[in-house]
Amino acid sequence: MSIIDTRREQMFPVLDAAQVETAKRFASGPEQVFAPGDAVFDVSKPNAPAWLVLKGAIEVVRRDGLAREVAITTHHAGQFSGEVNQLAGRGYLATGRAGPEGCTALPFDGPHVRALMVGSADVGEIMMRAFILRRVGLIEEGGAGSVLVGNPGTPDLVRLQGFLRRNGYPYAVLDASAEEGGRALVERLGILPEELPLLVCSNGTVLKRPTDSEAGICLGITPELDPQIVYDVAVVGAGPAGLATAVYAGSEGLSVIVLDQRAFGGQAGASMRIENYLGFPTGISGMALAGRAFNQALKFGVEIAIPLEVARLDCGNSGGPLRLELDNGAVVRARTVVVASGARYRRPPIPNLSIFEGAGISYWASPVEAKLCEGEEVALIGGGNSAGQAAVYLAPKVKQLHLVVRGEGLEVSMSRYLIDRIRALPNVELHTKTEIVGLEGDQATGLTGAVFRDRTTGATHTCPLRHLFLFIGADPNASWLDDCVAVDEKGFVVTGAAFVQGNGAIGRAALPLETNRPGVFAIGDVRAGSTKRVAAAVGEGAAVVAQIHSALASESLPAR
Repeated sequence: MSIIDTRREQMFPVLDAAQVETAKRFASGPEQVFAPGDAVFDVSKPNAPAWLVLKGAIEVVRRDGLAREVAITTHHAGQFSGEVNQLAGRGYLATGRAGPEGCTALPFDGPHVRALMVGSADVGEIMMRAFILRRVGLIEEGGAGSVLVGNPGTPDLVRLQGFLRRNGYPYAVLDASAEEGGRALVERLGILPEELPLLVCSNGTVLKRPTDSEAGICLGITPELDPQIVYDVAVVGAGPAGLATAVYAGSEGLSVIVLDQRAFGGQAGASMRIENYLGFPTGISGMALAGRAFNQALKFGVEIAIPLEVARLDCGNSGGPLRLELDNGAVVRARTVVVASGARYRRPPIPNLSIFEGAGISYWASPVEAKLCEGEEVALIGGGNSAGQAAVYLAPKVKQLHLVVRGEGLEVSMSRYLIDRIRALPNVELHTKTEIVGLEGDQATGLTGAVFRDRTTGATHTCPLRHLFLFIGADPNASWLDDCVAVDEKGFVVTGAAFVQGNGAIGRAALPLETNRPGVFAIGDVRAGSTKRVAAAVGEGAAVVAQIHSALASESLPAR
């Protein structure tokens, strides 16, 4: 059963008379009257408000980029339209028309929706739950938002699927070669094989083999930034640490922007189950945890800009706001910067590795990758918790999983609960003191095998497989700082009272999470000495906000 069947009352609640009166105080405009059949809201028009129905009804239809429509629901008096996009004042993923008797409704734009959620805990909880469930329903049905047309398993299609999934955006996939799929569209548009995959955006725009950035703009995921704004806080990285900073800073009234080059959640977002996170005895997926934090940040007015990559931090602007230069040429200005850019997946020194990235080699194990290797033989390199979580997730879906570790066992680097679970899996074979030294296949056919080498004897053997997962740790993602702040010998950002900032110019030691650059902080996996755990990252993200307040209160930082 779908979520719309099991949780319909929570997805489409009816406010009582008192709740309607409470909500009215937060409306962004006067009542509006719509004649029967009038458009109340349409797909992808920006800054689209949520609507509270007072009389009549709004008929809501799910519509994708190919103009295919399916009825979702009808909002009657006391019900409201919208989903997560309306928190941020973005476009709809559905179309709403006034019912047969017309409609009278009140508008609530993004700031007023957020004000209602904060100002009325009762109504706010109802709306937030409904918005989240509606987005989940759209993702589950796959019939709203965007349509991908391509050949299953090809690198660019897998990349775009991962981008949309990690950003919680609904999409459907059509096989470009299937008669009942996307072949007719490909032939009608005269699309060449090298132009696949296609992305059909919700407004009907068709992109050929788009980058993540192009997809983000077309789908309205990436906001337009105002270069005149000076934020109190600019957070680089939307992992657990960065999102925690955003939630706590936003809830305390600071103006916050979060920038990330791919998706919210960071490396934790790729984890299919985190079982040792406080408060979740049955475990929670990294995506679910990150999604809750993302929505919470939106609730407190945080601007989240994805996918936008920060190219460098400009250190030469003494006395003025800090400047972040983006790879698209834009500039973000802020009084403080929080470096929460985490770490990049480490690549082992295997010949021809880059040839097979996206064509058999993956650095995460999401449902997209799991579907591709269903019933097949796979290998996974790594002995840490991320590797263990991936192995536990993949094993029930594959024929055989080879877990390859360089050391003598898993005890040194993996939690006991994961070790016990892996040992209980009948189709997982553990290869200790082993490394993969070669790959077989080519760019056309993809990965066909991997060469295993025993590190004790030097003996090698080839294992036929088409999927290899790499979980061998990560290196700090700090190259964009361009020598602006101090790093240790491994490239992690150094923080703390050891620094007297500006060569004593401001006469104080750095705050515990502050770098040697006044107003620049570092938290999470990118920080030297940090504990590489989700809970620790969240703790640092919360703790840094108090230090930001201290820095903003000092006379050395620029005013807004």
